[in-house]
Amino acid sequence: MTVPHPPRRAWVGTGHAHIEVDYARGRVLLHPPDTPVPPDAVLHTREVSAPSWGTSELDAVLTPAPPAPWRWKAAALPATAATAVVLLCGRRHTRLARLARLAAIGHRLPAADTGQATHAVRAARWAGRLLPARWACLEESVSAALALAVAGRGAHWHHGVATDPVRLHAWIASPDGLPVEEPPSTGAYTITHTVRPPRRTP
Repeated sequence: MTVPHPPRRAWVGTGHAHIEVDYARGRVLLHPPDTPVPPDAVLHTREVSAPSWGTSELDAVLTPAPPAPWRWKAAALPATAATAVVLLCGRRHTRLARLARLAAIGHRLPAADTGQATHAVRAARWAGRLLPARWACLEESVSAALALAVAGRGAHWHHGVATDPVRLHAWIASPDGLPVEEPPSTGAYTITHTVRPPRRTP
């Protein structure tokens, strides 16, 4: 089964700069505002009225996640293991593209509802804490998407970039597009790639 590929590269224009997310090479570049956008790039606009130059405050403390049902934890364990294998096997610069494709593996399944997505995210976070390695939002969200696929549901998976300061994030959303188990600051991210199941939950 083929899965949707991320764009080769996405550009986010802020009015002060262009931020390039190069999915093909796994890198993020900052360009001057007058840099021409390549014809093969997907352009998004996120105007920043006045840059904070990194002085804006962000939450840095992880709050304890509520527990997930054991059946979701059982789905998250193999999903986390599979994510780790895909992460580690292959060239380093293609990790982002590989994980983005893996997150889309359930794109033809009926879309998960908010409750199912919540359980999957909580279970993926629980499973990720069992690993003796760095396990950030990208790996965690991909594991949650895989756990949903194990349960026969498709995930609304998003990847995006915030512009001030520049940072990347990946998360699972509810069917109406709201971030699941994420802080309000997630609204600062411009979505540069998304996976959306084509069918609603029956």
